[in-house]
Amino acid sequence: MLTEPRFEAEIGLVKSTASTGSAPSADAPIATRRDFLKTAVTAASATALAGVTLPHVFAAEDNTLKVALIGAGGRGSGAAANALRVENAPTRLVAMADVFESKLKGSYEGLKNSEVGEKVQVSDDHKFLGFDAGMKAMSVLRPGDIAIITTPPAFRWPLFKLAIERGLNVFMEKPVSVDGPSSRKMFALNELAKAKNLKVGVGLMCRHCHVRQELFQKIQDGAIGDITMLRGYRMHGPVASAFSKAPPEGSDELLYQISRFHSFLWASGGCYSDYYIHNIDECCWMKNSWPVKAQASGGRNYRGDFVDQNFDSYSVEYTFDDGAKLMFYGRTIAGCKDEFASYAHGTKGMAVISSDGHWPSKARIYKAQKMANSEIVWRGPKEEGPDMDPYQVEWHDLVEAIRNDKPYNEVDRGVKASLTASMGRMAAHTGQEVTYDQILNSDHEFAPDVDKFKAGSPPPLKRNADGKYPIPQPGIVKNREYAG
Repeated sequence: MLTEPRFEAEIGLVKSTASTGSAPSADAPIATRRDFLKTAVTAASATALAGVTLPHVFAAEDNTLKVALIGAGGRGSGAAANALRVENAPTRLVAMADVFESKLKGSYEGLKNSEVGEKVQVSDDHKFLGFDAGMKAMSVLRPGDIAIITTPPAFRWPLFKLAIERGLNVFMEKPVSVDGPSSRKMFALNELAKAKNLKVGVGLMCRHCHVRQELFQKIQDGAIGDITMLRGYRMHGPVASAFSKAPPEGSDELLYQISRFHSFLWASGGCYSDYYIHNIDECCWMKNSWPVKAQASGGRNYRGDFVDQNFDSYSVEYTFDDGAKLMFYGRTIAGCKDEFASYAHGTKGMAVISSDGHWPSKARIYKAQKMANSEIVWRGPKEEGPDMDPYQVEWHDLVEAIRNDKPYNEVDRGVKASLTASMGRMAAHTGQEVTYDQILNSDHEFAPDVDKFKAGSPPPLKRNADGKYPIPQPGIVKNREYAG
């Protein structure tokens, strides 16, 4: 059973405990909104987020879309470059924000010295630092402009709330939530974004891959029969900031955890949510549904002095409402077999969704279960040119929607993908079967005061007397992902 989300009072929406007996489909709301939609509109009108539907034009004085980058790390810089490369509208980067001066400076210089450098027009007084930098960067924009939100995922909902208040279109990275409470907040906020006609993209760019879109349609048309099993793999060595040692003596603990955000569940959902979500999402897309439960195993192997909260390996069995399975395997251990791919198996054949990273997808269909060239009945183009790069295509699609006032909002789907990732992660971290309903309505909010952080704030995660952070303990801590 899926219960309706318990929406947070601070967002101005009522709570509900109504339930529905249907499984979540790929396009349906996560839960019934019969009562919610009526109350949300009424409640929204009394909040600071209320407002009339916004025009889709960029701004009164010109047709240029102004862009603010909030979160100037590698992914943020990449998203900003994509925004400035679009050919279907003039764009200009006018503001930047981060809590780390070095990241902001590096991002600015990298973009300024790139092929889109002439579109980088960020004056020194529009480079903002600190926990209120996002708000300041948004203040430079006009209603209808675009805020890029590429901070660590924990800050998604507070920044999304600010963007809605200012009437801004948004591009945000995945995951869009890291636990049940933040997911419920995002669902509630998004009703307000939709009421204001804001266009919102979410960085699950594989959905914008033209070859995968063609594969999806073929699967829906019965090319491999009914899907009975999917497989996803993200197995490689240590990645990004997922492995961390104790902060240097005298460090600001909060800033350290933000700088190493892949290591901490509160900041990112850990390596599982931040990295594995793509394979999980593209598998659920092909199934055209979301799993209703998960069971899993996983563990920590060669940890040495590393004190982060991640497991080194995850094996997760997701179950869909019709009994079909998604088997996902994640591993970050050097010296092991690497694989980065997704597959779909049906009653009449199988499909490769991706076989060597996110792009090019190298998608193909086999007439049976054996992956041999002689068995291929369809394949995508061998060369997927730059114009098909899904990182760029997702920006083309977002800007096209803004220019022509087309319906465009990927948040609900992004939250469902984030919840599905969190469900598998929690199953591994607790050693329990976890249902979609349980993770959605979990009361374990990793960072309940993330919107109140300021310089000198204590971190939401504390080290023990041995200098180590709490880690998951499957079978011991069963109802939350870590104690403390």
